[in-house]
Amino acid sequence: MLRTTIERRLNDARQRLVRARDELAVLDEQLAFVTETVDDARLRALVAETPGAVREHDEAQRHATALQRTRQGVIDQISELEKRQDDLLERLVVGPG
Repeated sequence: MLRTTIERRLNDARQRLVRARDELAVLDEQLAFVTETVDDARLRALVAETPGAVREHDEAQRHATALQRTRQGVIDQISELEKRQDDLLERLVVGPG
């Protein structure tokens, strides 16, 4: 593979990695907020013992679970991008083979 091609792919991987890490930071903030909401809704459901309070808790929990899945997907993406970046750097420094 040509050096310029490797450098271009390396730059692309780096840019994608930066975006993924920014997305992860946003998801972490959202998850912290949603987790608080879930905890509050759980307490209200325990105290109120009404179907509405239980539904509110269940909905908040589903939202938190979806955010956790999304967050894990971004973490997996970051891991893949870091591996790709390492492979490209190795090719750039060591060469093919």
